[in-house]
Amino acid sequence: MKTKKRKTKNDRVIPGFGLSLGITLTILSFVVLIPLATLVIFTAGMSFPEVIKTITKPRVLASFEVSFLTAFIASVINTVMGIILAWVLVRYDFPFKRLMDGMIELPFALPTAVAGISLTALTSNNGLVGSFFAKFGIKLAYTRVGITIALVFIGIPFVVRTVQPVLEKLDPSYEEAAGVMGADRFTIFCRVIFPEIWPAAITGFGLAVGRCIGEYGSVVFIAGNQPFETEIAPLIIMSKLQEYDYASATAIALAMLIFSFLILFLVSFFQARNSAMIQGRR
Repeated sequence: MKTKKRKTKNDRVIPGFGLSLGITLTILSFVVLIPLATLVIFTAGMSFPEVIKTITKPRVLASFEVSFLTAFIASVINTVMGIILAWVLVRYDFPFKRLMDGMIELPFALPTAVAGISLTALTSNNGLVGSFFAKFGIKLAYTRVGITIALVFIGIPFVVRTVQPVLEKLDPSYEEAAGVMGADRFTIFCRVIFPEIWPAAITGFGLAVGRCIGEYGSVVFIAGNQPFETEIAPLIIMSKLQEYDYASATAIALAMLIFSFLILFLVSFFQARNSAMIQGRR
């Protein structure tokens, strides 16, 4: 009788590890490593004190404050609203549900400049939304509030798409068991549901922050670009490039890159630690 060949851990669906790894490293180099190395090369033309002097100028620091603060606030809003949207899309059936689910990804497909122009027209004092708030003396467009609105628009899909798969895989029987034991809805959410979705929510928050920090197209129109008030860091970089001051532009961009990398690193570290804790419990 013929015996079946026993599968080992070294068997792979796709053969050719060396070739696959080579292609992966090549694509990674062209898409990520070479552009990042270019930033370092251009910045290397400046001494370290010159780099520090460039990124600590009052106008640059003010732009960092605007970019980082609005990105953080928008990402917090996205985390809360993203969890609610994901919950509604997973747990309820209603007309045009698929249409709403598809509209979540609209910020990915819509050109950022189009989004910026549309949001500016909507939130200006003569716009549909802005005119209502203008009656109460609240100005949306050309303020930090307007920047936050634009960042909420472009960052919401990251949270929804990271939380949604977790909610889909969550077994409802745990919620039913908690309800049978006398727990109310708030307790069920805090003790049963939230511990399962909060790692995904933190991941979505980190991705949203990283995306919002470097956003330019959808923000530059609604920001108003007032120095020390609503001027974002990407606009400073564009101004330096237009002045052919590539060293200063890359120095500012490198500072933003380091900050974004630290956020993503912390998110990855959190995910690895959380996975290790789950494996340890099992």
